[in-house]
Amino acid sequence: MQLTNRQSFLTHQAQTTHFPLGLEFARAEGIYLYDAAGKAYLDLISGISVSSLGHGNQKVIQAIKNQVDQHMHLMVYGEFIQAPQAKLAQKIASLLPDNLNCSYLVNSGAEAVDGALKLAKRITGRSKIVACKQAYHGSTHAPLSLNSEAYFTDAFRPLLPEIYFAQHNDIESLKLIDEHTACFIVEVIASEKGYVPLSTAFLAEARKRCNEHCALLIFDEIQTGIGRTGKMFAFEHHDIVPDVLLLGKALGAGMPIGAFISSQKMMHTLADAPILGHITTFGGHPVVAAAALAGIEELQENQLIHSVETKEALFRKLLVHPLIQSVSGKGLMLAVEFVSFEFNKTLIDRCIADGLITDWFLFAPNKLRLTPPLIISEMEIENACEILINNLNRISM
Repeated sequence: MQLTNRQSFLTHQAQTTHFPLGLEFARAEGIYLYDAAGKAYLDLISGISVSSLGHGNQKVIQAIKNQVDQHMHLMVYGEFIQAPQAKLAQKIASLLPDNLNCSYLVNSGAEAVDGALKLAKRITGRSKIVACKQAYHGSTHAPLSLNSEAYFTDAFRPLLPEIYFAQHNDIESLKLIDEHTACFIVEVIASEKGYVPLSTAFLAEARKRCNEHCALLIFDEIQTGIGRTGKMFAFEHHDIVPDVLLLGKALGAGMPIGAFISSQKMMHTLADAPILGHITTFGGHPVVAAAALAGIEELQENQLIHSVETKEALFRKLLVHPLIQSVSGKGLMLAVEFVSFEFNKTLIDRCIADGLITDWFLFAPNKLRLTPPLIISEMEIENACEILINNLNRISM
Protein backbone atom coordinates (compact mmCIF):
# COMPACT_ATOMS: atom_id res chain seq x y z
CA MET A 1 0.00 0.00 0.00
CA GLN A 2 1.29 3.42 -0.97
CA LEU A 3 1.52 5.66 2.07
CA THR A 4 0.51 9.30 1.95
CA ASN A 5 3.22 11.85 2.63
CA ARG A 6 1.70 12.46 6.06
CA GLN A 7 1.73 8.74 6.91
CA SER A 8 5.32 8.39 5.74
CA PHE A 9 6.34 11.51 7.71
CA LEU A 10 4.82 10.16 10.92
CA THR A 11 5.96 6.55 10.40
CA HIS A 12 9.36 6.67 8.76
CA GLN A 13 10.80 10.07 9.71
CA ALA A 14 12.25 10.50 13.19
CA GLN A 15 10.24 13.01 15.21
CA THR A 16 11.59 15.63 17.60
CA THR A 17 8.30 16.26 19.43
CA HIS A 18 5.02 14.44 19.89
CA PHE A 19 3.18 17.41 18.39
CA PRO A 20 4.79 18.46 15.07
CA LEU A 21 2.93 21.18 13.20
CA GLY A 22 2.32 18.66 10.44
CA LEU A 23 1.62 21.25 7.76
CA GLU A 24 2.31 19.97 4.26
CA PHE A 25 3.50 22.50 1.70
CA ALA A 26 3.66 22.01 -2.03
CA ARG A 27 5.63 25.10 -3.01
CA ALA A 28 6.97 28.41 -1.73
CA GLU A 29 7.49 31.79 -3.35
CA GLY A 30 8.54 35.14 -1.92
CA ILE A 31 7.39 35.29 1.69
CA TYR A 32 4.58 32.75 1.18
CA LEU A 33 4.26 28.99 1.61
CA TYR A 34 1.47 27.18 -0.27
CA ASP A 35 -0.22 23.95 0.74
CA ALA A 36 -1.53 21.33 -1.67
CA ALA A 37 -4.92 23.07 -1.84
CA GLY A 38 -3.24 26.34 -2.81
CA LYS A 39 -3.79 28.11 0.50
CA ALA A 40 -1.11 30.76 1.12
CA TYR A 41 0.66 31.11 4.46
CA LEU A 42 2.69 34.21 5.27
CA ASP A 43 6.09 32.99 6.51
CA LEU A 44 7.17 34.98 9.57
CA ILE A 45 9.98 32.66 10.69
CA SER A 46 12.01 32.06 7.50
CA GLY A 47 12.83 28.51 8.50
CA ILE A 48 14.28 30.00 11.74
CA SER A 49 16.26 32.88 10.24
CA VAL A 50 17.33 31.00 7.10
CA SER A 51 15.35 32.31 4.13
CA SER A 52 16.30 35.98 4.31
CA LEU A 53 15.78 36.39 0.55
CA GLY A 54 12.42 34.69 0.75
CA HIS A 55 11.61 31.57 -1.22
CA GLY A 56 12.45 30.92 -4.85
CA ASN A 57 14.93 33.73 -5.43
CA GLN A 58 15.73 33.47 -9.13
CA LYS A 59 19.38 34.52 -8.89
CA VAL A 60 20.06 31.84 -6.28
CA ILE A 61 18.17 29.21 -8.26
CA GLN A 62 20.12 30.05 -11.42
CA ALA A 63 23.42 29.86 -9.54
CA ILE A 64 22.44 26.39 -8.28
CA LYS A 65 21.47 25.23 -11.79
CA ASN A 66 24.66 26.59 -13.32
CA GLN A 67 26.82 24.81 -10.75
CA VAL A 68 24.94 21.51 -11.08
CA ASP A 69 25.68 21.62 -14.80
CA GLN A 70 29.41 22.00 -14.05
CA HIS A 71 29.91 19.57 -11.18
CA MET A 72 28.68 18.63 -7.73
CA HIS A 73 30.75 16.91 -5.01
CA LEU A 74 34.32 16.12 -6.05
CA MET A 75 36.41 15.57 -2.93
CA VAL A 76 36.48 16.15 0.81
CA TYR A 77 36.80 19.79 1.82
CA GLY A 78 40.17 21.45 1.34
CA GLU A 79 41.88 19.11 -1.15
CA PHE A 80 40.79 20.37 -4.57
CA ILE A 81 40.56 24.00 -5.68
CA GLN A 82 36.89 24.55 -6.46
CA ALA A 83 35.75 27.93 -7.72
CA PRO A 84 32.50 28.20 -5.71
CA GLN A 85 34.32 27.60 -2.40
CA ALA A 86 37.18 29.95 -3.23
CA LYS A 87 34.90 32.75 -4.42
CA LEU A 88 32.61 32.44 -1.39
CA ALA A 89 35.54 32.51 1.05
CA GLN A 90 36.94 35.60 -0.71
CA LYS A 91 33.52 37.32 -0.57
CA ILE A 92 33.13 36.58 3.15
CA ALA A 93 36.61 37.96 3.85
CA SER A 94 35.75 41.15 1.94
CA LEU A 95 32.86 41.81 4.33
CA LEU A 96 34.84 41.40 7.54
CA PRO A 97 37.69 43.04 9.49
CA ASP A 98 41.24 42.04 8.53
CA ASN A 99 41.63 39.49 11.34
CA LEU A 100 38.65 37.51 10.04
CA ASN A 101 40.07 36.63 6.65
CA CYS A 102 40.00 32.83 6.53
CA SER A 103 36.87 30.65 6.46
CA TYR A 104 36.37 26.96 7.09
CA LEU A 105 33.14 26.00 5.32
CA VAL A 106 31.04 23.28 6.95
CA ASN A 107 27.51 21.89 6.71
CA SER A 108 25.67 23.61 9.54
CA GLY A 109 25.88 26.07 12.38
CA ALA A 110 26.35 23.27 14.90
CA GLU A 111 29.37 21.98 12.98
CA ALA A 112 30.77 25.51 12.89
CA VAL A 113 30.50 25.65 16.70
CA ASP A 114 32.26 22.31 16.98
CA GLY A 115 35.09 23.45 14.72
CA ALA A 116 35.50 26.73 16.61
CA LEU A 117 35.79 24.94 19.97
CA LYS A 118 38.48 22.67 18.54
CA LEU A 119 40.30 25.70 17.13
CA ALA A 120 40.27 27.44 20.51
CA LYS A 121 41.67 24.38 22.27
CA ARG A 122 44.31 23.89 19.58
CA ILE A 123 45.52 27.50 19.76
CA THR A 124 45.47 27.98 23.53
CA GLY A 125 46.28 24.48 24.71
CA ARG A 126 43.49 24.90 27.27
CA SER A 127 40.19 23.11 27.81
CA LYS A 128 38.03 25.48 29.88
CA ILE A 129 35.15 26.97 27.90
CA VAL A 130 32.88 29.77 29.08
CA ALA A 131 29.41 30.12 27.54
CA CYS A 132 26.21 31.80 28.72
CA LYS A 133 23.18 30.44 30.52
CA GLN A 134 20.16 29.84 28.29
CA ALA A 135 22.21 30.24 25.14
CA TYR A 136 21.64 28.00 22.15
CA HIS A 137 24.54 26.90 19.94
CA GLY A 138 23.14 23.70 18.42
CA SER A 139 22.09 20.18 19.37
CA THR A 140 24.99 17.97 18.33
CA HIS A 141 27.21 16.68 21.10
CA ALA A 142 29.76 19.49 21.54
CA PRO A 143 27.28 22.38 21.06
CA LEU A 144 24.84 20.65 23.43
CA SER A 145 27.58 20.80 26.06
CA LEU A 146 27.19 24.60 25.92
CA ASN A 147 23.53 24.33 26.94
CA SER A 148 23.04 25.26 30.59
CA GLU A 149 19.58 23.68 30.96
CA ALA A 150 19.57 20.22 32.54
CA TYR A 151 16.24 19.36 30.91
CA PHE A 152 17.92 19.32 27.50
CA THR A 153 21.27 17.83 28.51
CA ASP A 154 20.81 15.25 31.27
CA ALA A 155 19.69 12.44 28.95
CA PHE A 156 22.90 12.73 26.93
CA ARG A 157 25.60 12.97 29.58
CA PRO A 158 28.53 12.80 29.88
CA LEU A 159 29.06 15.88 27.74
CA LEU A 160 32.21 17.96 27.32
CA PRO A 161 33.84 18.76 30.68
CA GLU A 162 34.99 22.15 31.96
CA ILE A 163 32.06 24.19 30.67
CA TYR A 164 31.20 27.26 32.76
CA PHE A 165 28.26 29.60 32.38
CA ALA A 166 28.17 33.39 32.62
CA GLN A 167 24.94 35.39 32.70
CA HIS A 168 23.85 37.50 29.74
CA ASN A 169 24.61 41.19 30.34
CA ASP A 170 26.05 40.45 33.79
CA ILE A 171 29.56 41.92 33.63
CA GLU A 172 30.52 40.47 37.02
CA SER A 173 29.95 36.93 35.72
CA LEU A 174 32.64 37.46 33.05
CA LYS A 175 35.25 36.92 35.78
CA LEU A 176 34.86 33.27 34.78
CA ILE A 177 37.17 34.15 31.86
CA ASP A 178 40.62 33.57 33.36
CA GLU A 179 44.08 32.18 32.59
CA HIS A 180 42.64 28.67 32.20
CA THR A 181 40.07 29.67 29.59
CA ALA A 182 40.33 28.57 25.95
CA CYS A 183 37.41 30.68 24.76
CA PHE A 184 34.28 32.60 25.58
CA ILE A 185 31.50 31.81 23.12
CA VAL A 186 28.48 34.10 22.99
CA GLU A 187 25.61 35.09 20.74
CA VAL A 188 25.47 38.83 20.08
CA ILE A 189 21.70 38.52 20.50
CA ALA A 190 20.55 35.68 22.76
CA SER A 191 18.37 33.80 20.30
CA GLU A 192 16.36 31.13 22.10
CA LYS A 193 16.02 33.32 25.18
CA GLY A 194 13.64 35.39 23.07
CA TYR A 195 15.97 37.68 21.08
CA VAL A 196 17.62 39.48 23.97
CA PRO A 197 20.32 41.90 22.67
CA LEU A 198 23.59 41.90 24.58
CA SER A 199 24.87 45.26 25.75
CA THR A 200 27.95 46.92 24.32
CA ALA A 201 29.35 47.14 27.86
CA PHE A 202 29.02 43.38 28.35
CA LEU A 203 30.64 42.54 25.01
CA ALA A 204 33.41 45.09 25.54
CA GLU A 205 34.24 43.56 28.93
CA ALA A 206 34.28 40.11 27.34
CA ARG A 207 36.72 41.39 24.71
CA LYS A 208 38.90 42.95 27.42
CA ARG A 209 39.06 39.84 29.59
CA CYS A 210 39.80 37.59 26.61
CA ASN A 211 42.66 39.90 25.64
CA GLU A 212 44.04 39.93 29.18
CA HIS A 213 43.99 36.14 29.49
CA CYS A 214 44.88 35.20 25.89
CA ALA A 215 41.53 33.46 25.41
CA LEU A 216 39.60 33.53 22.15
CA LEU A 217 36.38 35.53 21.85
CA ILE A 218 33.90 33.64 19.67
CA PHE A 219 30.79 35.38 18.38
CA ASP A 220 28.02 33.02 17.35
CA GLU A 221 26.21 34.89 14.58
CA ILE A 222 24.51 31.85 13.12
CA GLN A 223 21.11 33.52 13.52
CA THR A 224 22.11 37.18 13.49
CA GLY A 225 24.56 37.16 10.58
CA ILE A 226 23.96 38.15 6.94
CA GLY A 227 21.77 41.19 7.46
CA ARG A 228 19.16 40.03 9.95
CA THR A 229 19.76 42.88 12.43
CA GLY A 230 20.13 45.76 9.97
CA LYS A 231 23.87 45.30 9.48
CA MET A 232 25.68 42.49 7.72
CA PHE A 233 26.86 41.23 11.13
CA ALA A 234 25.40 42.07 14.52
CA PHE A 235 28.81 42.77 16.08
CA GLU A 236 29.00 45.84 13.82
CA HIS A 237 26.39 47.51 16.06
CA HIS A 238 28.96 47.41 18.88
CA ASP A 239 32.26 47.96 17.04
CA ILE A 240 33.72 44.95 18.90
CA VAL A 241 35.50 42.35 16.78
CA PRO A 242 35.78 38.68 17.79
CA ASP A 243 38.69 36.32 17.22
CA VAL A 244 36.35 33.77 15.66
CA LEU A 245 33.03 34.35 13.92
CA LEU A 246 30.39 31.66 13.37
CA LEU A 247 27.91 31.80 10.50
CA GLY A 248 25.17 29.52 9.20
CA LYS A 249 21.45 29.69 8.46
CA ALA A 250 21.00 32.72 6.14
CA LEU A 251 24.53 32.33 4.73
CA GLY A 252 23.31 29.49 2.49
CA ALA A 253 20.37 31.42 0.98
CA GLY A 254 18.18 28.39 1.64
CA MET A 255 20.89 25.74 1.30
CA PRO A 256 22.67 23.99 4.22
CA ILE A 257 25.94 25.62 5.23
CA GLY A 258 27.98 26.84 8.17
CA ALA A 259 31.35 28.53 8.60
CA PHE A 260 33.84 29.29 11.32
CA ILE A 261 36.07 32.20 10.45
CA SER A 262 39.28 33.53 11.96
CA SER A 263 42.70 34.75 10.86
CA GLN A 264 44.72 32.75 8.37
CA LYS A 265 47.40 32.29 11.04
CA MET A 266 44.98 30.78 13.53
CA MET A 267 43.15 28.62 11.00
CA HIS A 268 46.41 27.15 9.69
CA THR A 269 46.97 25.50 13.07
CA LEU A 270 44.35 22.93 12.00
CA ALA A 271 46.76 21.69 9.31
CA ASP A 272 49.53 20.74 11.71
CA ALA A 273 50.02 18.59 14.82
CA PRO A 274 47.82 16.85 13.93
CA ILE A 275 47.41 17.02 10.20
CA LEU A 276 43.70 17.08 9.26
CA GLY A 277 42.87 18.82 12.53
CA HIS A 278 39.35 19.31 11.23
CA ILE A 279 37.83 17.61 8.22
CA THR A 280 34.44 17.38 6.56
CA THR A 281 33.21 15.47 3.53
CA PHE A 282 30.46 17.77 2.31
CA GLY A 283 31.39 21.11 3.91
CA GLY A 284 31.62 23.82 1.27
CA HIS A 285 29.66 21.69 -1.21
CA PRO A 286 30.07 23.50 -4.56
CA VAL A 287 26.33 23.80 -5.20
CA VAL A 288 25.74 25.20 -1.72
CA ALA A 289 28.71 27.56 -2.00
CA ALA A 290 27.41 28.86 -5.34
CA ALA A 291 24.00 29.52 -3.76
CA ALA A 292 25.58 31.28 -0.77
CA LEU A 293 27.65 33.57 -2.98
CA ALA A 294 24.63 34.44 -5.10
CA GLY A 295 22.62 35.12 -1.95
CA ILE A 296 25.16 37.59 -0.57
CA GLU A 297 25.39 39.35 -3.93
CA GLU A 298 21.59 39.59 -4.12
CA LEU A 299 21.46 41.02 -0.61
CA GLN A 300 23.99 43.67 -1.54
CA GLU A 301 22.66 44.56 -4.98
CA ASN A 302 19.10 45.07 -3.74
CA GLN A 303 20.28 46.86 -0.58
CA LEU A 304 17.87 44.79 1.50
CA ILE A 305 19.78 45.43 4.72
CA HIS A 306 19.14 49.18 4.43
CA SER A 307 15.39 48.71 4.91
CA VAL A 308 15.58 46.45 7.97
CA GLU A 309 15.52 49.26 10.53
CA THR A 310 12.44 50.86 8.94
CA LYS A 311 10.63 47.52 8.85
CA GLU A 312 11.49 46.86 12.50
CA ALA A 313 10.04 50.23 13.43
CA LEU A 314 6.81 49.41 11.58
CA PHE A 315 6.44 46.10 13.41
CA ARG A 316 6.96 47.86 16.75
CA LYS A 317 4.46 50.58 15.85
CA LEU A 318 1.75 48.09 14.91
CA LEU A 319 2.31 45.51 17.65
CA VAL A 320 0.59 47.42 20.42
CA HIS A 321 -2.08 45.63 22.46
CA PRO A 322 -2.95 45.27 26.16
CA LEU A 323 -2.04 41.56 25.99
CA ILE A 324 1.44 42.24 24.58
CA GLN A 325 3.85 42.58 27.49
CA SER A 326 6.95 43.56 25.50
CA VAL A 327 8.65 43.40 22.09
CA SER A 328 12.36 42.59 22.20
CA GLY A 329 15.06 42.01 19.62
CA LYS A 330 16.84 43.89 16.86
CA GLY A 331 16.06 44.39 13.19
CA LEU A 332 13.89 41.64 11.75
CA MET A 333 14.44 39.25 14.63
CA LEU A 334 11.78 40.23 17.14
CA ALA A 335 10.09 38.48 20.04
CA VAL A 336 6.59 39.36 21.26
CA GLU A 337 6.06 38.51 24.93
CA PHE A 338 2.81 37.20 26.41
CA VAL A 339 1.74 36.04 29.85
CA SER A 340 2.35 32.31 29.36
CA PHE A 341 3.26 29.55 26.91
CA GLU A 342 -0.33 28.33 26.90
CA PHE A 343 -1.58 31.75 25.79
CA ASN A 344 1.20 32.06 23.21
CA LYS A 345 0.55 28.58 21.78
CA THR A 346 -3.16 29.33 21.43
CA LEU A 347 -2.31 32.51 19.51
CA ILE A 348 0.23 30.73 17.30
CA ASP A 349 -2.28 28.01 16.41
CA ARG A 350 -4.98 30.57 15.56
CA CYS A 351 -2.58 32.57 13.43
CA ILE A 352 -1.55 29.45 11.52
CA ALA A 353 -5.22 28.70 10.86
CA ASP A 354 -5.47 32.24 9.44
CA GLY A 355 -2.47 31.72 7.17
CA LEU A 356 0.37 33.17 9.24
CA ILE A 357 3.33 31.01 10.30
CA THR A 358 5.14 31.84 13.53
CA ASP A 359 6.65 29.96 16.45
CA TRP A 360 7.90 30.12 20.06
CA PHE A 361 11.35 30.04 21.67
CA LEU A 362 13.19 27.20 23.41
CA PHE A 363 13.97 29.15 26.60
CA ALA A 364 11.14 31.68 26.30
CA PRO A 365 8.04 29.70 25.29
CA ASN A 366 5.81 32.65 26.25
CA LYS A 367 7.36 34.70 23.41
CA LEU A 368 6.27 34.65 19.77
CA ARG A 369 8.96 34.64 17.07
CA LEU A 370 9.02 37.18 14.21
CA THR A 371 11.86 36.58 11.74
CA PRO A 372 10.33 37.18 8.30
CA PRO A 373 12.35 37.23 5.08
CA LEU A 374 14.12 40.56 4.66
CA ILE A 375 12.17 41.08 1.43
CA ILE A 376 8.89 41.49 3.33
CA SER A 377 7.08 44.65 2.23
CA GLU A 378 5.48 47.24 4.47
CA MET A 379 2.04 46.13 3.24
CA GLU A 380 2.85 42.53 4.14
CA ILE A 381 4.01 43.63 7.59
CA GLU A 382 0.69 45.45 8.03
CA ASN A 383 -1.22 42.33 6.95
CA ALA A 384 0.76 40.13 9.33
CA CYS A 385 0.23 42.46 12.27
CA GLU A 386 -3.47 42.72 11.47
CA ILE A 387 -3.79 38.92 11.72
CA LEU A 388 -1.93 38.94 15.04
CA ILE A 389 -3.95 41.80 16.55
CA ASN A 390 -7.28 40.40 15.31
CA ASN A 391 -6.54 37.08 16.98
CA LEU A 392 -5.50 38.83 20.19
CA ASN A 393 -8.82 40.66 20.14
CA ARG A 394 -10.71 37.40 19.70
CA ILE A 395 -8.84 35.72 22.55
CA SER A 396 -9.49 38.66 24.87
CA MET A 397 -13.24 38.78 24.16
